[in-house]
Amino acid sequence: MQPKISVVILNYNGKNWLQQFLPNVIANTTYPNTEIIVADNASTDDSIAFIKQTFPQIRVVINEKNSGYAGGYNEALKQIESDYYVLLNSDVEVTSDWIKQVINYMQQDELIAACQPKILSFHERNKFEYAGAAGGFIDKYGYPLCRGRIFDTCEEDTGQYNSSGEIFWASGACLFIKADLFHQVGGFDADFFAHMEEIDLCWRLKNLGYKICYCADSTVYHVGGGTLEKSNPKKTFLNFRNNRILLQKNKNEKELVSINSTRNKLDKLAELVAQLKGNNAEATAIQQGIAEFQSTIQKWNNKRKQNETLQKDFTIGLPNKIGIFEHSIIWNYYIKGIKKFSQLKF
Repeated sequence: MQPKISVVILNYNGKNWLQQFLPNVIANTTYPNTEIIVADNASTDDSIAFIKQTFPQIRVVINEKNSGYAGGYNEALKQIESDYYVLLNSDVEVTSDWIKQVINYMQQDELIAACQPKILSFHERNKFEYAGAAGGFIDKYGYPLCRGRIFDTCEEDTGQYNSSGEIFWASGACLFIKADLFHQVGGFDADFFAHMEEIDLCWRLKNLGYKICYCADSTVYHVGGGTLEKSNPKKTFLNFRNNRILLQKNKNEKELVSINSTRNKLDKLAELVAQLKGNNAEATAIQQGIAEFQSTIQKWNNKRKQNETLQKDFTIGLPNKIGIFEHSIIWNYYIKGIKKFSQLKF
């Protein structure tokens, strides 16, 4: 029996993205027993009217307020019963059999909880895209990286990452996840609002013993930056704040002592570099992000304890640490000059 698949596109005032990409998603979503749903985050444009008029076959789920990527998906998915969710950004172009390849891969191993396809740039189609590339990893201090993308350096796709396998986190731009496990671990942490919530979700699943994977046989093309540009101070604020929350929730108390000491220095250095470059808005955003994290640290400690309880109740094995780069990516990238994932020594 074919599993039920729900492709869920979260929308907030994104009529232009829906006009551009929804026809492509509809045309290429041919996998049996699959539905396409637009979950609207209380848009104030005419997105919903446009969908109902132009694509009456598309189901629409409406959230009462805009609670960001994390909260928006949490609310919408409560109303969607399925075997697999495919969380798809509205600025993604998909390809033929994009669903079939990933679902077939996931069904080969019951321990695979989530998976992502190869994500290439919509505008530079021979290059990996920033948000996910060929699968997400993380270094010992919590900095995310990808096969095909380290910091702002995106590699050209020459087939060097055409092998499917385990990663640490799967991109929220195109995230395949088992629906029952999404709900079992409590979904996304809505306090993240946006940015890195998918890393947190994958980390919680890995701490239970599950696998997060990359399927090289499926490809999508992502515009990226459709909601917040990289230079937007709010994006900087969320990235710095959420990255520290990510560590505080998922690392154990003993590890956090040395990690937080190092991260405090590195975050201060990042703020100083921004100031020296004359980017005062970015420096302020970094400062505010860290300040908010530190002022609410007890909240994240409590969530870590909740995660530890979850592990006792639902663990299926030892925490899965595949995908952790046990060194500093900052040292490797900025000091050693390593710009390609394939050059890193795991």
